[in-house]
Amino acid sequence: MEKILDLISKKMEKAFADAGFDASYGRVTVSNRPDLCEYQCNGALAAAKVYKCAPIQIATKVAEKLDAADFSMCDAVMPGFINLKLSDAFLRNYLEAMRNEADFGVEKPGAGKTVVVDYGGANVAKPLHIGHLRPAIIGEALKRLYKFMGYHTIGDIHLGDWGLQMGLIIAELQERQPELCYFDPDYTGEYPKESPFTLTELEEIYPTASSKKSDPVFAEKAHVATYELQQGRRGYRAIWDHIMGISLPDLHRIYDLLDVHYEKWLGESDADPYIPAMVADLKERGLAVESNGALVIPVQEETDKKDVPPCILVKSDGSAIYATTDLATMVQRMQDWQPDKMLYITDKRQALHFEQVFRAAKKSGIVKPETELEHVGHGTMNGADGKPFKTRDGGVLRLEQLIADMTAFVRSKVVENKIVEDAQVEATTAKIALAALKYGDLSNQPTKDYNFDLERFAAFEGNTGPYILYTIVRIKSILSRYGAWEALPIQTPANPFAKDLMLAITKLGPTLEQALKTSSPNQICAYIYELAGCVNKFYHETRILTEEDESLKAGYIALIGLSKNVLETCINILGFSAPEKM
Repeated sequence: MEKILDLISKKMEKAFADAGFDASYGRVTVSNRPDLCEYQCNGALAAAKVYKCAPIQIATKVAEKLDAADFSMCDAVMPGFINLKLSDAFLRNYLEAMRNEADFGVEKPGAGKTVVVDYGGANVAKPLHIGHLRPAIIGEALKRLYKFMGYHTIGDIHLGDWGLQMGLIIAELQERQPELCYFDPDYTGEYPKESPFTLTELEEIYPTASSKKSDPVFAEKAHVATYELQQGRRGYRAIWDHIMGISLPDLHRIYDLLDVHYEKWLGESDADPYIPAMVADLKERGLAVESNGALVIPVQEETDKKDVPPCILVKSDGSAIYATTDLATMVQRMQDWQPDKMLYITDKRQALHFEQVFRAAKKSGIVKPETELEHVGHGTMNGADGKPFKTRDGGVLRLEQLIADMTAFVRSKVVENKIVEDAQVEATTAKIALAALKYGDLSNQPTKDYNFDLERFAAFEGNTGPYILYTIVRIKSILSRYGAWEALPIQTPANPFAKDLMLAITKLGPTLEQALKTSSPNQICAYIYELAGCVNKFYHETRILTEEDESLKAGYIALIGLSKNVLETCINILGFSAPEKM
């Protein structure tokens, strides 16, 4: 379904042509003076230079050619603007078409294409902390947006499950329990099915081991253990299996609390088998060269205005690094899925890393020339005081605790205000808390840092998730009291508030397209905040259920019903949902 701006522009282009001017001057934009008009065309100003004619004369001639059935206002004003307001009939017809089209007629640029969204990046054996919030919920929102826009989407968590942290855990466990059979190189029997440590113990083992990295003896043990694990030592692989068996269910549990779900739970270990052949191939083709004992891929280009360091493939000590794993992961993805695009969501401080990796992937042919590679670098979440978010004892707050804090705060408001019956408190609280947390984050531009303010994010008024939910629930309440409404057709706007709401609804497609183009879920947040504001203004200024004219009432109901469906579609893309009551 064509966007409304494109339809209006076509009519304007025809009017320019009919008036004897080039049609290309007929591009229409949303008015920057909504107090004067809804849309505007500035083409006459540019055309005047070519046709040696006053802009107002061109604008006047063009305005006379526009069909009055489409516009309630088409005025040529000094110095040469064409101001437009849509006719009620044109707007009604457009919204009725939206109502009847699948997904409101939003165009699907991703039809037939595949995108891999690499987000989350959790490390096994470590509890998720607040630093994992942004990549998880930004990535989930972008993945859902790509899916809505027609792409086949594959979300991959890209677990950190194969690096030095594994060697550190093994080395620490060996110091604590050297008698375990995993450390006996001559052991040939079956390893125990039960893990030698619990999740709680594992979460204590890793930081303890990590604190010993400055000890050269312990560090050497950890590096050797990492190497032997990756070379396939049976006992160490069995410990690795235990770590994965304990860590993954807990990661699933926390991500489920955030309503974040991955199609693939692959990690660095899954990319490891692809590394030897990849490195050998790059060496053979002369793309990987030696530099100070390391194997690197030069990625500096002649057009660069600053130095871009080479992408290190193998360190001088023979070990692989993140870049190696990322390139091998691309090899695997291209073999398995042939994606048209790979989208990475990580901290923006990794921008140089991905610039190097993307260039190396293109230069080496690991990905096709037409394969799109994009890194969305996000900012950090700080405390309400603008300083790095810390616990009272100065530590990093666990993600589970952050979710619990938001949930407890929202629950107290739900109970205090008696929003729902006791039996519905927990389910309602969970939905509101998730909306507060996700919207509070996603309403910010991904690249920007922001301050986490629990009270502000959980407020039921203002630009917040709970406010959006409250608007949806209010509409649901009206619709439930009215009865069957789904088949009611859209009518012409009965008042200015209805028209403002209808105009806001037409912005859905362009908003989603722009959010996709710029990888900016915050644009969807801004849109639904505007839409919710129009809904509430319409509600306050219009008698809906008490309207005596049944035909007029049906039109009101159809309009708010469409508004509800649009709002619910958008919050589903953002990754949360509305309760039935609130």
